[in-house]
Amino acid sequence: MSDRPTKLVIDLSYPEGHEMRNQIVELTDEEIAEREAMAAQAEADRLAREAEEQAIADLKASAKAKLISGQPLTEEEAALIVI
Repeated sequence: MSDRPTKLVIDLSYPEGHEMRNQIVELTDEEIAEREAMAAQAEADRLAREAEEQAIADLKASAKAKLISGQPLTEEEAALIVI
């Protein structure tokens, strides 16, 4: 068997009582490219979420430090606290 990714194809078109015919089929170049693109997009989405979460955490920390020291908050910090 090759190192190429595979998929399991289950054929449910056979009447009840007959044996289903399952096949392990190698993925096409297009399917492999689609999976790679989906994986790349998922990683980009994950990184964007992490960056957004970090920005919010940084903003909260800044707002807290300013409140403790009596400094004025930025509009963005104030909006974060109000929410």
